[in-house]
Amino acid sequence: MPQRRLRLGMVGGGQGAFIGAVHRIAARLDDRFELVAGALSSDPRRAQASAAEAGIARSYADWREMARAEAARDDGIDAVAIVTPNHLHAPVATAFLEAGIHVVCDKPLAISLAQGEALAKLAREKGKLFALTHTYSGYPLVRHARELVERGELGEIRVVQVEYAQDWLAEPVESSGANKQAGWRTDPALAGPAGCLGDIGTHAHHLAAFVTGMTPQALSAELHTFVPGRRIDDHVQAMLRYPNGARGMLWASQVASGAENALRLRVYGTKAGLAFDQEQPNELWFTPLGGLAERLTRGRVKSALARHATRVPPGHPEGYLEAFAQLYKDAALQIEALDEGRALPAESLLLTTVDDGVAGLRFIGAVLASSAADGQWREIARA
Repeated sequence: MPQRRLRLGMVGGGQGAFIGAVHRIAARLDDRFELVAGALSSDPRRAQASAAEAGIARSYADWREMARAEAARDDGIDAVAIVTPNHLHAPVATAFLEAGIHVVCDKPLAISLAQGEALAKLAREKGKLFALTHTYSGYPLVRHARELVERGELGEIRVVQVEYAQDWLAEPVESSGANKQAGWRTDPALAGPAGCLGDIGTHAHHLAAFVTGMTPQALSAELHTFVPGRRIDDHVQAMLRYPNGARGMLWASQVASGAENALRLRVYGTKAGLAFDQEQPNELWFTPLGGLAERLTRGRVKSALARHATRVPPGHPEGYLEAFAQLYKDAALQIEALDEGRALPAESLLLTTVDDGVAGLRFIGAVLASSAADGQWREIARA
C-alpha cells in the first residue's frame, strides 16, 4: 500500500535563509512530505514572494494566523517545520501544539530551560510529535557507532572527545549587515544567551550523548568572545565528568581559521575505540585494543540502524542532506503512528525529540554557570 504524503507547513525560512531551504529539500527527499503552507517572513510581501518561489500554495503573513487557519481546515497541515531565529522557537511551537499540529523544530529547542520544559510538557499533553533537528544523528555510520557501543564492542566507556570547529565568524561579519545569519546568531536578543555554545556546542554535546548513550553529570567550562565588539560567545571549551567515571572534553569554536564544518567524535572504551568525522561521513574508524584499525563504510556495515538510514549503494557518497532527510523520514513514521493510535515503529526510535532539546538546554545552563564562576565545576540539572 503506497504511503501518503504528509502535509507540511513552515514558519521562517524565507528568501536568503540557509536552513529553510535545507529543511525543504530534506522533507521531500523520501517523498513523505508535501510543503503546502508557510509563514516564511514577518514582512507580508516578502512572505508571499518567498512562498511563490518555493511553490507553496498557502502563504500567511503571521504564524499565529497560520496555526489557527490550518487547524480549522480539513486539508490542513499535519506538521510544521520551525526554522526561525531561536527566540521564536518556543512561542511558535506552542501555538502549533495548542492547535493540535505536530512540530519539527530546528535547534536549540528554546532560549531557556523553563521554555524547553514547558514545550516538552505540552507535547506530551497534546500527544503530538516534537522532533528536534540534531542533523548529525541521521548519518548511517553515527547510528552504527551507537549500535557498536550498545552491543558492548567498546567495553566500558572511559574517554569521550568531541569537537566542532568552524571559521565563518572569525571576523566581525555581523557588523556589515550583509550576512543575515551572522546578524541574528550574534544578537543575544534573537539567539539567546548562548552564541557558539547554543549554535554548534549543542550539536557536539548531542552527538556525544547519542553515540555513547551517556550524558555528563558535571562540567568545568569557559566561554570566550574573541572578536572585539561581539556581544555573545564565539568559542567554548569544557571538561566533562560522567556518572560511570568516564571523562570527556568538548570544544566548539566559530573562529577557528581554516576550519569548515569540522565536527569530530572520538570514543574510547576498555576494549576498543571509534572515531567519526562529519566531513567524511561515509566512514567510521573502529580500533580494537592492540588490534588493527578498521575502516567501516556506509552501505557495507551489517547494522539494522545503518540500513534504515541508507539510501544509495556503497561507494555513492551520502551526506548532510540525506542525514537531515532521515529525521523527516523518522518523523513521518512517528506522526502516522501517533495519529493512528499505534506504537511508534522501532526503526524510527532514534529520532531526536524535545527531550533531547531539554537535555541540551540543561547543558547550556551548566556551561553558562561554570563559565561565569571562572570554570568552577557545576552539576548538570536532571529531570
